[in-house]
Amino acid sequence: MLQRSAHLDQAFHALADPSRRAIVERLSSGPTSVTEIAAPFEMSLSAVLQHVKVLEESGLIRTEKVGRVRTCRIDPEALEGVERWVIERRTSWERRLDRLGTTLRANKDKDKEKQ
Repeated sequence: MLQRSAHLDQAFHALADPSRRAIVERLSSGPTSVTEIAAPFEMSLSAVLQHVKVLEESGLIRTEKVGRVRTCRIDPEALEGVERWVIERRTSWERRLDRLGTTLRANKDKDKEKQ
């Protein structure tokens, strides 16, 4: 459980930055070189590389260097772990809200009966 938590912590830390989320979004279209990733950003290539490094350390993306070109791709398994965690939380909250709705309707019906 602690190992899973550490991976989630790293993934959410990586996704907390809008530039890194934009990089992940770009990579959802397929593998891309760091140079292509950097093109739309108003930051240096070294700054983009730092973002890529954080994403890679979190396990969300993988990189491969062939010659002078570093290509990045999403690691679907890492994103599935984040998705699973979000779905579990959502399911839990939906159940709680359903119970609250049931309780509120029951109380409303009781109030109508008293009138």
